[in-house]
Amino acid sequence: MNHSISCMAVEKQFTGDGIKTNAIHNLSLTLDKGEFAAVVGPSGSGKSTLLSLLGTLDKPTRGDILYGDQNVSNMKGNELADFRFENIGFIFQQFHLLPTLTAMENVMVPLFSRRVTYNKKERAADLLEQVGLKDKMNSLPSQLSGGQQQRVAIARALIHEPHWLLADEPTGNLDSETGEVIFQLISRLNKEKGCGVVFVTHDPLLASRAGRIIHMKDGEIISDRAGEHP
Repeated sequence: MNHSISCMAVEKQFTGDGIKTNAIHNLSLTLDKGEFAAVVGPSGSGKSTLLSLLGTLDKPTRGDILYGDQNVSNMKGNELADFRFENIGFIFQQFHLLPTLTAMENVMVPLFSRRVTYNKKERAADLLEQVGLKDKMNSLPSQLSGGQQQRVAIARALIHEPHWLLADEPTGNLDSETGEVIFQLISRLNKEKGCGVVFVTHDPLLASRAGRIIHMKDGEIISDRAGEHP
């Protein structure tokens, strides 16, 4: 399967109080396998909406989103859930860890209802070691710092070795030093694992270090240029 992503004349409208809002307007975009791309722009420009569409968490009002030759815009139910499980990992600003589960259990959450060919505990333990939390596997989220919780969230996103890692403000709730650690970790995973990364950020310095910088405004892409990332 070709693991590129293509948005073709995508639009997304939201309706509230009888008023239609165009969050994404006639957007076309192609992301190649293994890219490391940042999406920037002011609040309300459509960055997070685009990420939700790319990640199949939402469907476009018009247009198509293709992963290779598969049109995910037409997928529904279990087919869509299976596709998302096989191809996409998410990292959220708010971590979304379950408070009563340990770090290892939180990493394993996406696998709870899945049959896989590998040992779930071994895969989770290996990922936690990769993100520097070998000694925190049995800790609850309340016993972890913000940076440690985000690292658990990254390990959870990678548990099934997705082709794409989508991150919405992954360093937004962290201090600058911890945010740098998280950015370096995501960058290393991109290089070593070959998974594509698309991350939304308000930090222009962070964005400049990506391989590609996609600048949005009013639901449209106003610039698309190369960054520093090799």
